[in-house]
Amino acid sequence: MRAHDLSSLRCFASTGEPWNPEPWRWLFDVVGGGRIPIVNYSGGTEISGGIVMGNPLLPLKPCAFSGPCPGIAAAVLDEAGQAVVGQVGELVIRAPWIGMTRGFWEDRARYMDTYWSRWPDTWVHGDFAAVDADGLWYILGRSDDTIKIAGKRLGPAEVESVMVAHPAVVEAAAIGVPHEIKGSELVVFCVLKAGVEPSEALRAELKQAIVAAMGKPLAPKVLRFVSDLPKTRNAKVMRRMVRSAYLGLPAGDTSSLVNPEAVEEIGRAR
Repeated sequence: MRAHDLSSLRCFASTGEPWNPEPWRWLFDVVGGGRIPIVNYSGGTEISGGIVMGNPLLPLKPCAFSGPCPGIAAAVLDEAGQAVVGQVGELVIRAPWIGMTRGFWEDRARYMDTYWSRWPDTWVHGDFAAVDADGLWYILGRSDDTIKIAGKRLGPAEVESVMVAHPAVVEAAAIGVPHEIKGSELVVFCVLKAGVEPSEALRAELKQAIVAAMGKPLAPKVLRFVSDLPKTRNAKVMRRMVRSAYLGLPAGDTSSLVNPEAVEEIGRAR
């Protein structure tokens, strides 16, 4: 039985790390009873607000946003800089907006290189995104987190969705590490649900789930169980720090993390 009366809830607000379908369905179906809309919102500090958002008056799909926030000229571009529907591309903004960042402190060149150098007069946010045939938007994770294995581009969210769909896994992070032939190979970190004990049998089962979903060439080199993943205050998983810790590289500034000890744990798991 439910411990609390949720009848007064009108909507769920969600931001931070991109959703995976299984947790989204759990919140909507189990907690919300299939009646409470999940209003997604995504942007960034350098945006001074949101880029895309949900709308409780419009139809929902798992993990989706209804469209750009008011005043944001967002688009999804392919590698040639053309707006696309039905395929993954770079999330961009193509006109000024209220609250936009105008530069980095005493480093304008780095600011221009980071956000404005790829296409003329276009802010490149650094996230992969997609718009489906019904006009709903999806944020698919950082584009600089992309893993390229034997010529195939792989988004961490694709692997992580497979992992969290397993009943033993509550959270996962996928990274690419250097490989002299394939370019990169896959390493996966999993946080298990309370009461689930790590085992070699479970590790083999999770690896096989990735092979079954994505093909044998994308089988992970390593799958580790950890107690937590490094996150910022708005719950974004810092895969860059996960990768640096695993490779024994400097993690950089960890002051934005709510759990810097997670970086140390991953370093010990090498």
